[in-house]
Amino acid sequence: MAQPRPDTVFAPWDEPDAKPLIQFKNVTKRFGDFTAIDDLTLDIYAQEFFALLGPSGCGKTTLMRMLGGFETPTEGTILLDGVDIGPIPPNERPVNMMFQSYALFPHLTVWDNIAFGLKRSDMPKDQIGDRVEKMLKLTQLGKFAKRKPHQISGGQRQRVALARSLAKAPKLLLLDEPLGALDKKLRNETQFELMDIQETTGTTFVIVTHDQEEAMTVASRVAVMTEGKLAQVATPDQIYEAPNSTYVADFIGDVNLIEGTVEVQAKGAKPTDVSIKWSPTETPIDATSDTPPPAASTVTFAIRPEKVAISNERPEAANVMEGKILDIAYLGNISTYHVEVAPGLIIKAQATNNRRISRRNLTWEDHVYLSWTDTAGVVLTE
Repeated sequence: MAQPRPDTVFAPWDEPDAKPLIQFKNVTKRFGDFTAIDDLTLDIYAQEFFALLGPSGCGKTTLMRMLGGFETPTEGTILLDGVDIGPIPPNERPVNMMFQSYALFPHLTVWDNIAFGLKRSDMPKDQIGDRVEKMLKLTQLGKFAKRKPHQISGGQRQRVALARSLAKAPKLLLLDEPLGALDKKLRNETQFELMDIQETTGTTFVIVTHDQEEAMTVASRVAVMTEGKLAQVATPDQIYEAPNSTYVADFIGDVNLIEGTVEVQAKGAKPTDVSIKWSPTETPIDATSDTPPPAASTVTFAIRPEKVAISNERPEAANVMEGKILDIAYLGNISTYHVEVAPGLIIKAQATNNRRISRRNLTWEDHVYLSWTDTAGVVLTE
C-alpha cells in the first residue's frame, strides 16, 4: 500500500462535509437478461487513487466504461462534480481513459503522440508546446521525444500513453489494467511512478485491476467487487487486516479459513472474547471481536499465514495447534509451510528466511507447533 506522508492525512471519505467528485447513485446496468452492475452506490473523492478490484466478470470494467461514457446506466445516475454525466457524450466529459494496449499512433513521434489530443482541443496553439514539454518532464521522457513508439520499451510506451492522457488535464483519469503488458519487475517500478505522477498532478485516478498486489500498492482505497456488487470499500490495510466477509478475506492475499461454532463465553471473559469450537476433539480457538456473534452461531475464523508462528517446541501462546509439515513453498525471502493439524485441515504458516537453507531446522514430515495471539485473526459471520 502507498503509505501517506507523515505530515498529511488524506482521508476525505472520513470527513462528513467532504463532497465526492464521483457519485454512483443506485446504478444498475443490464445487458439483456444479464445484470452486470446491481443497484450500486459509491462515492469517489477528488485526488483519490481509487482501485476497482475483482475477478473477471464482476462488473469492474462496466463501471469504468459507464464513467467514460461508453455505456449508459439502465437505472440510477452517475454524478461528476455534481453534474449528471449520463447525457454527456464521451468526448465532452472531463474524463480521459488509458487502455491496456496504450493505443499509440505508430507513425507519430512520442512528442506528436502526446500533442495529438491537444491539437484537436481548444487550447491555443502557442501553448501546446509548453504543455507537451511539461508532460515529457513529468513522465521522464524528454530524451525520447523524437522517437517512434517501436523505438522505445514497453514501460516507456506506457508512460507516453499516460502523458497523452494527462495532457488535457482531465478531472478524472481511468486506467484499465494499465500495467498488464509489463513484466513483474517493471510493473512494480511503474506502480511507484504512477503514484508519484498522480500525487504531482492531483488528478483523480480510477484503476481497474485483477492484480491484488497492484491495488494494494497504488490505491488510497480499494473497492472489492463480486457479481456487480461492492463486497467491501476501504483502505488497503483495512481490506487486508479487517475483511468484512470470507469472500474478501479469501480474495485478498493468502489466508487460513477455519469454520466453527461460537461457544458460550467462560465466566469472567471480556465482552470482546470469542471462543470457537472447530473440532470435537481439539482445543477451541480463542479470538476477539468488536461485535461478538451470539453463542451457537456458525462463524469463520480468518488468519493470515504471516501471523501464524511455527516451531519445533510447544510455545506459550493463546492458541497452539500441533501438526505435521506436508509441504514447503520456498519464496526466497519467506517460506510457507503447509501443516496438517487435523484430518482435512491444513494451516499455512509463514517464516522469514533469515538463515541459509543448510541452517534451517524445519523440513517435510516434521512434527511442529503452530501458534498465534487471540487478536491475530478475524471472526467472520458472512
